[in-house]
Amino acid sequence: MKTSDRAGRGDSGPTANRRRALAGSALALAASALPVASRAQSSPPRPDPPVTEALCRFVAGSQDAPVPDDILDLGRLHILDTLASAVACRDLKAATLARGFAEAQSGDARRSAVTILATRDKAALIDAVFASAMTAHAAEINDYVPSAFVQPGPSVVAAALGLAEQRGLSGAEMLKAVIVGYELASRVPKALGNRNLMRAGLANHGVGPVFGVAAAAASLMRLSPEQVGAVLTYCSQQAAGSWQWLLDVEHVEKAFVFAGMGARSGLQAALFAELGFTGVRANLDQPGGFMAQGMFNGPDSDLDRASLIDGLGERWEMPLVGFKRFPTGGPTQPAVQGLLQLLPQVRAETTAGVRIEMPGRWEAFRDAAMPALNLRYLSAIILIDRRLDFVSAQSLERMAGDAQVRSFMERVEIAHDPAQEARPGQPRAESARVIVTDASGRRHEAFVPNVPGYPPHPMSREDVESKAAELMAPRLGERRAAAVVDACRDLARLTHGADLAHLIAV
Repeated sequence: MKTSDRAGRGDSGPTANRRRALAGSALALAASALPVASRAQSSPPRPDPPVTEALCRFVAGSQDAPVPDDILDLGRLHILDTLASAVACRDLKAATLARGFAEAQSGDARRSAVTILATRDKAALIDAVFASAMTAHAAEINDYVPSAFVQPGPSVVAAALGLAEQRGLSGAEMLKAVIVGYELASRVPKALGNRNLMRAGLANHGVGPVFGVAAAAASLMRLSPEQVGAVLTYCSQQAAGSWQWLLDVEHVEKAFVFAGMGARSGLQAALFAELGFTGVRANLDQPGGFMAQGMFNGPDSDLDRASLIDGLGERWEMPLVGFKRFPTGGPTQPAVQGLLQLLPQVRAETTAGVRIEMPGRWEAFRDAAMPALNLRYLSAIILIDRRLDFVSAQSLERMAGDAQVRSFMERVEIAHDPAQEARPGQPRAESARVIVTDASGRRHEAFVPNVPGYPPHPMSREDVESKAAELMAPRLGERRAAAVVDACRDLARLTHGADLAHLIAV
């Protein structure tokens, strides 16, 4: 009998039986791999409260919604702070590597080319925004959100400014988009749960900016609520970042996680939706969706869905964003201020030891491989130089190769102080007690509960503008630096948002 005849009447025999058995096993395996919800007779209840619709309406309507004047003022200052960071960091390793990558990929772009911040170079939109974000976070000087463990400025401002340049948008449009971006960059990690993210090994610093950039871009693109829903689902797929950034030495991988990755992924999500990409509807409210994953819903979960939309458009995240007074990591700022306060009373050559007591992950700042995060190194250069400057704070070469600094670092002790920890339900604490003991045994002590710039003790407009001018003047000159400050102050009246990129181009 021919094979074709047997096939027409139905297979039989040992070979056919094996084929049927294998096919059945494959179907069973596929069925077992499906989410439980798809196999159950009745679907589990949707997570409560629903959040997707409110988020989509907020982002889609953001360009036409009113924003209080004080929030607009803060937005202008954070844009200025980010531009100053980009200028100061343009020649650091993370910046030059990212710029080289962008130019290698699309430096000859004829369409959609925009300026890489702090340069006159151009690349295609996504590449340029990626490089701009990396540049603005190439060192520890830009803003940060202590309550959410994110640093939104580099990624959100880079994306908003790149789109404003590409599409001829105004400073007022860019300003509102940045504020919307900060909202999601700050709210999403806290809603997912800071403890949840830490246990899962997901760095808030990478997760938040993806959503923040996407929201800013969607605002500028004036996407519909339905399109914003697609944006959110592609953000969920790309939300990433490992806490292994703490092991980085040269601030390159850190700049990628904190800024470049979120800028690239968030902007792509918005562009996908604009071009018609679709995905899981209301993904944040699905029983099998992003926020329903086990890593956010296990024992001792601090998932807080309601915080994602609570007071949205009325209670703003901007006042919870801090400025860095010193060119060092956020949690190191109180100790740095304490050391600077004690300088009139102490000298390096007569110092027997330094003890810094602080809350939080104190070991990370005792052992950090990055100079601007290593309190033993920062203590050494402050007492030896009797000041702290941007270059020394970032100098890996000095931390590794300066014999005097290395010797002094051995005299610095970093310790945990449980008494400084915030009480349950209270905001994260950033404080420090600095004790310098001289050779005679005399102790000099300073306790710093907060530094200027930390959200409960904000820097004034004059302080932020002065810091920005100080960072930009060595590269731009005092007159151009002052012009950047003025342009940001009058951002709402700036016809072309791209003028900011041109003002800091060198």
